[in-house]
Amino acid sequence: MQALKESAESTPVFLSTLTPSQWEHRYAPNKWSIKEVMVHVTDSERIFAYRALRMARGDKTPLPGFEQNDYVPLSKASDRSPESIMSEYRAVRNATIEMFKNFDEDMLNQMGTASNTPVSVLALGFIIAGHEQHHLNILHERYLL
Repeated sequence: MQALKESAESTPVFLSTLTPSQWEHRYAPNKWSIKEVMVHVTDSERIFAYRALRMARGDKTPLPGFEQNDYVPLSKASDRSPESIMSEYRAVRNATIEMFKNFDEDMLNQMGTASNTPVSVLALGFIIAGHEQHHLNILHERYLL
């Protein structure tokens, strides 16, 4: 919860410092723009949170993976404003925090299968936070922000 709440504050502050051209920047040909990175982070959070909800409710149906490289072009992130992208990010993050706040210990310990891998609800919360941090690290290292 702490990591989700902290990044809900720090990520928008950090991204608010970017110029419109920085949002469009790609560090190499065929790499994602910052807009695409942030839409990917939000899409992934939705998917991980959906998995967590199903598992917390005792659903043992194995959940398929998703191909991120198929999602990004269809997101049309380049057609969106940074404000729109960040508004969606905040809405999804707030929904994730509210959902996890209401999971008790039994729910957090529920196990399921996603992408052919066993995973707990609690682990999915850490995956959401870690996935975002992974992409922010890339923005700092490869996009030189």
